[in-house]
Amino acid sequence: RRGYDLILLARTEFDLASAKKQLEEEFKVNVHTLSADLSKEDTARMITEWLEQKKIKLNCLCNVVGIGGSEDFLQASPEHLRYMVDLNLNSAIALSARLVPMLEKNGPSHILNVASMAGFAPIPLKNIYSATKSAVIYFSNGLRLQLKDKNIKVSCVAPGPVYTKTEVLHTTRKQLGKWGDRIAVEPGRVGEIAVEKMLQGRYMIVPGKLAGMMAYLLRALPSRWAAGIYKLVEK
Repeated sequence: RRGYDLILLARTEFDLASAKKQLEEEFKVNVHTLSADLSKEDTARMITEWLEQKKIKLNCLCNVVGIGGSEDFLQASPEHLRYMVDLNLNSAIALSARLVPMLEKNGPSHILNVASMAGFAPIPLKNIYSATKSAVIYFSNGLRLQLKDKNIKVSCVAPGPVYTKTEVLHTTRKQLGKWGDRIAVEPGRVGEIAVEKMLQGRYMIVPGKLAGMMAYLLRALPSRWAAGIYKLVEK
């Protein structure tokens, strides 16, 4: 809608082709697609080389990929936990490191990292997930200061529940009841708020008024208190 051409990355080529067709028809922009697994160590290098070969003038990087799930640490396998860390955190670090020179060259530019309200406090049931999202927040904050003089602005969006999958909806309602629905923001609205605030240069973005209030409270409380509240909610 704003006239930006897009590059979409995902593992499934069919989903990419479908999204490309829909977006190009509706918004009259060019959409490039690339099938890639961002949990793999060499993917960031491959993406960078692909952009250079295509001679694409990149001026916005959105690190959106990630997984959560209800199984964490005591239930999940070590392989799954490692995959979560690679996807939620390492992919954002690797892509940012590789693409900063390109973003600087084509400035003014933006980096948008997707964290979560789960990154504001330890969550006993989902401790690895909350740890990765907390790391994304800290990484974004430090990177924002590092890139200040390179004409690259870094933003971090930390939404509450976003019902992108049925599993997320059921898990949230089971743990938070009606509060989950009150905090949740519709996926398209989350994206719109994130992009709008990113282009304004905002650093921390928490979509939704109630979610914003709860995020402020979580950050104000000692982390052990916040973890205790999450533990009570889980019961």
